[in-house]
Amino acid sequence: MRILIRKLFLFLFISVFSLITFGQKRKPVNMIPILWEKKTVHFGFSLGFNAMDFNITPSLANLRADSLYPEVSILNPGINIQIVSGYRPSEYLEIRFLPGVSFGQRNIRYYKEKVIYNQQQRLESSFLEFPLLLKYKGDRLNNVRPFLIGGLNYRYDLAGKKEFDDEKPVYIRIKRPDLYYEMGAGLDFYLTYFKLSVELKMSNGLGNIIADEAASNHEQFRNAIEKMKSQIWVLAFHFE
Repeated sequence: MRILIRKLFLFLFISVFSLITFGQKRKPVNMIPILWEKKTVHFGFSLGFNAMDFNITPSLANLRADSLYPEVSILNPGINIQIVSGYRPSEYLEIRFLPGVSFGQRNIRYYKEKVIYNQQQRLESSFLEFPLLLKYKGDRLNNVRPFLIGGLNYRYDLAGKKEFDDEKPVYIRIKRPDLYYEMGAGLDFYLTYFKLSVELKMSNGLGNIIADEAASNHEQFRNAIEKMKSQIWVLAFHFE
């Protein structure tokens, strides 16, 4: 699934770049969303889907000691809900602030001597997120306008635990706050009464988010990981 997401991201990026670079014969356009977009400040809402991942650096010292090797076993779909606030300083640039929430989970599977270990770690996340992004728009081609987007996103994980739960077999914890850099591409579709934007975005965490503490009598799960950084893929639909 990760390979499919990367191919989709690359395809969308190339398509957007091609639309920005090359023109086509113009046709009548839907004016209502265009006039709305020309306002200095405008608002909307966003719904999306995410696939949360980890970039894990295994501990080589632990690998030699008890042969546990961690990796993310499968990408699970999550959801994003955001409010869109846009400020347009020029025709081709827009500053966007999209506060919202996102939900998802990641499963870490451990291998011991190339065999799946009998315990999988399921880490759920409920993020408050505050992305501040810069959107660069290409020329409008009929009722479609390509764009590139990038910026920073501060996320705070409400599901992050301060203590281990003895009733759940989860023996590692992740830190609550993290700062991400984001980049992506998409298309604005000017429909009759509103603008629909389809956006594919990659979000990479900057910090090592695995907590230092290990669960009592289960230290091998934490000791198997040297560093762990968050990565999130987002497919969003903006209504403005």
